Amino acid sequence: MTSRYAAAMQSTLARTVLRLVMGVVFFAHGWQKIFDFTIRGTQAAFVQMGVPAAQLVAPAIGFLELLGGAALILGLLVRTVSVLLVLDMLGALFLLHAPAGIFADKGGYELVLVLAAGAAALATVGAGRFSIDALVFARSQNPTFAALA
Repeated sequence: MTSRYAAAMQSTLARTVLRLVMGVVFFAHGWQKIFDFTIRGTQAAFVQMGVPAAQLVAPAIGFLELLGGAALILGLLVRTVSVLLVLDMLGALFLLHAPAGIFADKGGYELVLVLAAGAAALATVGAGRFSIDALVFARSQNPTFAALA
């Protein structure tokens, strides 16, 4: 095995692991907002937390995290979805978690920061070889579409 091949396989494995873990976490949080807390419950919680336009933002965030998490798991539109998830996490960081400090047990931002960083990494490097993006876009002659993979 050549070192170039080994490096490519390590990169593919790293992207896949990151994508799957991030996807599961976002999917679970979206599921919680939509089905466990319900949309109405999430809206009420967002209002109580002072989130602007909570009635619209709560279902949008719930579905972004649910469907975005599923997209990450599948490796579908990973760069685009990841950018949206970074914005989601930055909103959570600055609107809710920053005043509590870093530690999660006090409502802090450690998880939000890690999720934002992971999503930013995926937005930068893309889905990797084991993804729908690679199947659909990698063979494209269009450089814009190829860059999505």
